[in-house]
Amino acid sequence: MTRFNKQNNIVDVIGIGIGPFNLGLAALSEEVNEIDALFFERSEAFHWHPGMLIEGTTLQVPFLADLVSMADVKSKYSFLNYLQEQNRLYSFYFLEDFHIPRKEYSHYCRWVADQLDSCRFGMNVESVSLIEKAGEKRYEVHVRHVKDQTVEVFESKHLVLGIGTQPAIPASLQPALGEKVFHSADYLKRKKEGCFKGKSVTVIGSGQSAAEVFYDILSDDEAQDIHWFTRSKGFFPMEYSNLGLEYFSPDYIDFFYELPQTKKDALLKQQDLLYKGISSAMIRDIYHLLYERSACGKQLNTVLQAMTEVNLIEETAGGLSLSCTQWVKEESFTHETDIVVLATGYQSVLPPFINPISHHIQWDDQGRFQVEREYRLKTNTMGENDIFVQNAELHTHGVGAPDLGLGAYRNSVIINELARQTVYPLYQKHVFQTFGTHKNAHTFEEIKG
Repeated sequence: MTRFNKQNNIVDVIGIGIGPFNLGLAALSEEVNEIDALFFERSEAFHWHPGMLIEGTTLQVPFLADLVSMADVKSKYSFLNYLQEQNRLYSFYFLEDFHIPRKEYSHYCRWVADQLDSCRFGMNVESVSLIEKAGEKRYEVHVRHVKDQTVEVFESKHLVLGIGTQPAIPASLQPALGEKVFHSADYLKRKKEGCFKGKSVTVIGSGQSAAEVFYDILSDDEAQDIHWFTRSKGFFPMEYSNLGLEYFSPDYIDFFYELPQTKKDALLKQQDLLYKGISSAMIRDIYHLLYERSACGKQLNTVLQAMTEVNLIEETAGGLSLSCTQWVKEESFTHETDIVVLATGYQSVLPPFINPISHHIQWDDQGRFQVEREYRLKTNTMGENDIFVQNAELHTHGVGAPDLGLGAYRNSVIINELARQTVYPLYQKHVFQTFGTHKNAHTFEEIKG
């Protein structure tokens, strides 16, 4: 690979956004001589879902799904090395739990970020364009320093987009956003402001975030009453069996990637509980707390109602009025409350800085990225000026796209592509089951023939 001069703000690759995935890429590529990289993040320090670092919550994946271990267990940026540096290794050993506190994972990521010179915080990427100098094409990246608002220009042969996701809020509910209606991403901030004390609170959503918010408010016992509405068919657990977990593997990515896009889209709609459900442990904790609170004839101040769509939220003199539908019975009703927490998930949003190069990118018929197996976007400049994506390939690579456990694998693929050599070996056959047809099996057509 051609070597560029960082002193002149010219590097091999620029990563935009520093969440866990691009942070892992920065850590794994730090000592790769063939890759000179910079990563930009508009926040002034590393933050990982700060509004949902609720006391007692854990990652939904084992600690081995850290930034580097699934690619290089010897890395100094592993979670185990972090524990050793923090003098917590024995404590973790005695804990005997693979699932670590969420706030500790966030602290671990910040510990890694603080050691990486390639990670630049407080720098907001405003635009990216494709330029040509001396017969060579590069990406020109304009970055604004958050503190002093000055703009600096960098050049790079390749890009990696790791901008993460943004809160997803149904269009019909967006007009109600404000002090009384907010997304779960702001939950802890609003809780610290005391907005739930003595109030009637309604949580809307079906996944882990909704469950954690409901449980935390219920545990504090400060709210007057708590309602939990979800349009899902029930409060169901996430699939977490050993064979179910094998869907979060390179083997399944290989299988899924080769399917026609119509089959991919149809299959994803049937796999919600692989990555969108509630952990069995959280369901158990909620049920135990409800049971305890209802003992000795005590009346609960809670309502859990599935199969319920919230269509509209309007402010009234006394608080908020929710127009709802129980969609199975096709019955409409209104619900009065003081506060609404929208645990309605997250979605990918195309950043404005990509507009100047959008015509170089190839889009599918639904306006989504077309992504190669190696996480490279299909563009008009493929092979010369590549754009790689992190967690923007659910529709092409399957349910493992947002999973932390596959982050190091994806970064291994990207690093090998950037370095044009095998820096991190990509082993075959990680699972016991077969996705598709076993190589020794015969199809009906082969037997008939």
